[in-house]
Amino acid sequence: MADLEYTVRDGIGTILLNRPQVKNAFTLDMIESWAEALRSARLDDEVRVVVVTGAGDAFCAGIDLNAFAAEATGPLSVKRLLDDRIHRVAYAVEDLDKPLIAAVNGTAVGAGMDMALMCDIRLLARSAKLSEGYIRIGLVPGDGGCYYLPRIVGTGKALELMWTGDFVDAGEALRLRIANHVYADDEFGEAWQALARRIADQPPLNLRLIKRATYQSANTDARTALDLISSHMAVVHSTEDSAEAMDAFRNGRKPVFGGR
Repeated sequence: MADLEYTVRDGIGTILLNRPQVKNAFTLDMIESWAEALRSARLDDEVRVVVVTGAGDAFCAGIDLNAFAAEATGPLSVKRLLDDRIHRVAYAVEDLDKPLIAAVNGTAVGAGMDMALMCDIRLLARSAKLSEGYIRIGLVPGDGGCYYLPRIVGTGKALELMWTGDFVDAGEALRLRIANHVYADDEFGEAWQALARRIADQPPLNLRLIKRATYQSANTDARTALDLISSHMAVVHSTEDSAEAMDAFRNGRKPVFGGR
């Protein structure tokens, strides 16, 4: 079986990190496959939602340290390793305008936590733990922690977590708004699939425009954001899916959306 598996079923693209024997620590080949899966999902009309999860009892332990040591032979090689290879996933995430869910089934450490933070929402199993553990091995958050974490928990708490490398359990992650939901371990797979299904059943263009508007509005003024959303409203109002939603609402039936 591949170290990373990407499957599409019923509108949901699932990226499975599949090295449970090493807590799903990723190799550079996995990074290539991960970024390619995200690029494929962006262009595939059959994919409405993307989920990233891990095999076994971990989400992701970050980069495989043996792989890192083999490449990190000097300052320039480390810089290139991050810029040209590891960050390809973050760049592909930035380009993805479809919902991206991290289903964190267990431990997420270092770049593993960063990979979860860059998703739109995070769903945690009760046993999940997260740590920006870079400082424990003499490094700094190399895969976006300094960017993503303060935007979720605030600057002060983000600095504390990055300076100490402390673990955050699922309950604390929920309190800090890192997690959207926490589920019992024995219900986790069914629970994340159910939420992914609810989102995937929505009109796909609306999902994408809501995501675009939300992120773009965070970096602009209110008038620009309102002007943007009025344009989006004009577009979606003209679609067949909009008419289908309105008719289904009026007639008390479940809508079926075709992405048109």
